[in-house]
Amino acid sequence: MPMHGPSAIAILTLSAGIALAQDSVDPAMMEQGAALYAQHCQICHKPEGQGTASVFPPLAGSENLADADYVVTNIHNGVVTMPPFPWLSDVEVAALANYVRNSFGNTYGGVTEAGVAATRADLEPVGQVRSIWDGVYTQEQADRGRAVFNSPCGLCHGSRLNGAPDDQDMRPAPPLARANFLRVWNGRSLGALLSYSRMTMPQSNPGFLPEEDYLAIIAHMLATTGVPPGTTPLSLDIQELGRIRIGPKP
Repeated sequence: MPMHGPSAIAILTLSAGIALAQDSVDPAMMEQGAALYAQHCQICHKPEGQGTASVFPPLAGSENLADADYVVTNIHNGVVTMPPFPWLSDVEVAALANYVRNSFGNTYGGVTEAGVAATRADLEPVGQVRSIWDGVYTQEQADRGRAVFNSPCGLCHGSRLNGAPDDQDMRPAPPLARANFLRVWNGRSLGALLSYSRMTMPQSNPGFLPEEDYLAIIAHMLATTGVPPGTTPLSLDIQELGRIRIGPKP
């Protein structure tokens, strides 16, 4: 006998949930998820998922992760200061979701590739993913960044953006340009870089600069690295920046 009304809706909803989440967790996916977490998430959410107080929320013990749709949607779309990760495939999103839902003391069960695909099919398309080498900032923006860089950033990172890991007279700080910068941030997005910078830098007073200045400093970093400018400035739209990947020159 065909079913109609609330009973049929309930069964369809239950079926969708089963397609996305399952009790078993694939060890291979957990291993892949750990690698993806280290590359894309650990810099903000920390190695043990503890996050940073009042800045980046903890994943350890987070009840929000019990909702697999919530996890997949946030990876796809981004949320608040977290940029999207539009270049990740369905299997990579499933692996990352599996890892965060079943690490740091969490035991929320597995997520399937098919379920991720079904969830993403109902979301907005990811849009075009670009490279930093595609002319993503303007020279005017980089010039502004150079003008404001030294006071908040130069003491630690050096006027040439080389960092100061071994200088006893300066705070240890990583390089912000050239090959070392590209190696550390390879595969991440300008969205992640902006979010991390304005939430944690400068260490003495995080977030005190106007948002436009953080963006201009990133343009200065790109110019110093030898990345060519374009005709359109970087935008403060975290989703747009999340579609611009950092990497070596093609």
